[in-house]
Amino acid sequence: MTQSNTVNRKLILAQRPVGAPDDATLRLETDAIPEPAEGQMLLRTVYLSLDPYMRGRMSDAKSYAEPVAIGGTMIGGTVARVVKSNVKGFEVGDWVLSFNGWQDYALSDGTMVTNMGKNPEAPSWALGVLGMPGLTAYAGLLKIGDPKPGETVVVAAATGAVGSQVGQIAKIKGARAVGIASGAEKCAYAVDELGFDACIDRFADDFAEQLAANCPAGIDVYFENVGGAVFKAVLPLLNANARIPLCGLIAMYNATQAPEGPDMSGALMSTFLVKKIKVQGFIVFDDFGHVYPEFSADMMAWIKEGKIKYREHLVEGLENAPSAFLDLLEGRNFGKMVIKVAEH
Repeated sequence: MTQSNTVNRKLILAQRPVGAPDDATLRLETDAIPEPAEGQMLLRTVYLSLDPYMRGRMSDAKSYAEPVAIGGTMIGGTVARVVKSNVKGFEVGDWVLSFNGWQDYALSDGTMVTNMGKNPEAPSWALGVLGMPGLTAYAGLLKIGDPKPGETVVVAAATGAVGSQVGQIAKIKGARAVGIASGAEKCAYAVDELGFDACIDRFADDFAEQLAANCPAGIDVYFENVGGAVFKAVLPLLNANARIPLCGLIAMYNATQAPEGPDMSGALMSTFLVKKIKVQGFIVFDDFGHVYPEFSADMMAWIKEGKIKYREHLVEGLENAPSAFLDLLEGRNFGKMVIKVAEH
């Protein structure tokens, strides 16, 4: 079923997943398209962003944000068109950056909605390189990681929406960029297209040895997106005074129990203490929302100068969002995962 002008499709949280989401986690429902009241506008979703943080919102574990309620529409950033408007500053046909969630239509009073005008050059990029993932890479690396020329920056999930930008920004700032990615094709892309100095396949039997060989001077900044076995290989290579922007731990999002093997907490804390390592978790808009104007100006300039390249993994159809989300969690995407919900 494709988007229509008579019904609103939406994916609701049917039950909280234990481990990885499955076919029972989300349910596709339809209802009437809502009518905007005074002070409201009706938005039609064109692009939906899929991001790892959404797995946390499916859970009711205590976190930095409230979980999606059972029976509630799954949340998500969107790029949409204004269909009807009773909100000053928004006209029919305008493109907007919004938070419609996993549905075709949504009402808004304009709060947290950015008007992108009538003809943005690449509207879906507002969900990636020019949006939350780009800001995450920029602020996390530069404000927490603070790479110096000649230092070594390592980033996991190196061809994803955040990691790909981390490596390229590191190069712009004169650092050495080493990526970690899943598979030879992604690693080749990181080096040949994005300009990384090296990229290591996390599935390689000698992954830890390859990482050490490609970081002969150790690691000064590790941008953490993954955790798990990847971080275990990074830990002994960290230099004194290394910095770790802690962005995500995707390897653990579907875990149902503590990892097997010896407790590493003692070695972990000892390394942090002895090497005086800075580890800082961050929620990008909470901690660095004020950085957006600086980020936007720099990123636009770098794109125009050819210093930043960007790749989307575009999936057609709202109904395919659940399977695409699982692909994202398991690393099968190549670039920023975006659902094309409808034609412009």
